[in-house]
Amino acid sequence: MQTEIYEEKAVLVGLITPQQKEERAKEYLDELAFLADTAGASPEKLFFQRIDYPNPKTFVGPGKLAEIKTFIEENEIGLVIFDDELSPKQLKNIEAELKVKILDRTNLILDIFAKRAQTANAKTQVELAQYQYMLPRLTRLWTHLERQRGGIGMRGPGETQIETDRRIILTKIALLKENLKDIDKQMSTQRKNRGKMVRVALVGYTNVGKSTLMNLLSKSDIFAENKLFATLDTTVRKVIIDNLPFLLSDTVGFIRKLPHNLIESFKSTLDEVREADLLIHVVDISHPNFEEQLEVVTQTLKEIDPKEKPSILVFNKVDAFTYVQKDEDDLTPILKENISLDELKKTWMSKLNDNCIFISAREKQNIDRLKEMMYEKIKAIHVERYPYNDFLFQKYDTEETV
Repeated sequence: MQTEIYEEKAVLVGLITPQQKEERAKEYLDELAFLADTAGASPEKLFFQRIDYPNPKTFVGPGKLAEIKTFIEENEIGLVIFDDELSPKQLKNIEAELKVKILDRTNLILDIFAKRAQTANAKTQVELAQYQYMLPRLTRLWTHLERQRGGIGMRGPGETQIETDRRIILTKIALLKENLKDIDKQMSTQRKNRGKMVRVALVGYTNVGKSTLMNLLSKSDIFAENKLFATLDTTVRKVIIDNLPFLLSDTVGFIRKLPHNLIESFKSTLDEVREADLLIHVVDISHPNFEEQLEVVTQTLKEIDPKEKPSILVFNKVDAFTYVQKDEDDLTPILKENISLDELKKTWMSKLNDNCIFISAREKQNIDRLKEMMYEKIKAIHVERYPYNDFLFQKYDTEETV
């Protein structure tokens, strides 16, 4: 008997503000819909509100909240997801009004991370981020349980349920942080034991094809699919191009509005990026807003490690690149969606020289040229660091997952 997969019906809510124009708000909500689908929800409708700033009580205004309430009642919706992080007060007020499950973007990403985590390392990191997110929201979670505890040893004012659970969560957070310190030490030892090989890290926005490229370069079989955060646990493989071995790691993808607690919790995972000698920044050239995704990753990398590192900008998915060719008589301004790939290459990308390449990992286009570029950069790093040290015939572990 086959079990039917149940998808929760959801509506998504975003704001159009002076700081966040309509086009960007719609793109963010499309991405939120992709996140919801990855988590197992079925987005039924997108709600937008034009407003100067989020309502401090209910995020959206009373009229929009009433409109959302009517829709979820008429369509039996059980989940409402907001595109920005909600305050504990907003969560409490919205739940009281809509009487369905409420999530914000941060909570949704945490849920996906919890679902994707495979190793003890990743599970511990996600659990820590979840407890840190939960702590200031205990008022909402435990309102129905707030009562004085009595009994032997509990005379006097006693302790409310919320105070008890706050103490329990603080204890768990402290314990998880200690566990992560041990994990950090283990990961640091593993990295030291890798010998003198150059380290290369694949970085990029989520769902740009890093795992597909990793499989191609390392001839391995890492899980890859068209979902956000398909890869969560960092995987390290030994790769050899010609006679030159190096270590290649596939790291977790970045995303807009990535919760700060996740960046902090995933310190040991992101150390692969910090300690890399060369970054392969993969970009989905077929995405309509790939330039903004590129900027998000660039800024996140600066937060992780402000030091400049050698890098190669790899524009992936050229096979999926599309554009609408304008008629010769069309005198309207040229937009990005009307530019061909050849024309795009002549813009700011032309200044990148040998630090930029266009490929298709899925179709294996231009992969040999990418390998040549990687070989030259890795060889230069190795020669500079170990001018008198030949390590090419040493033995190394062939694979490792952290």
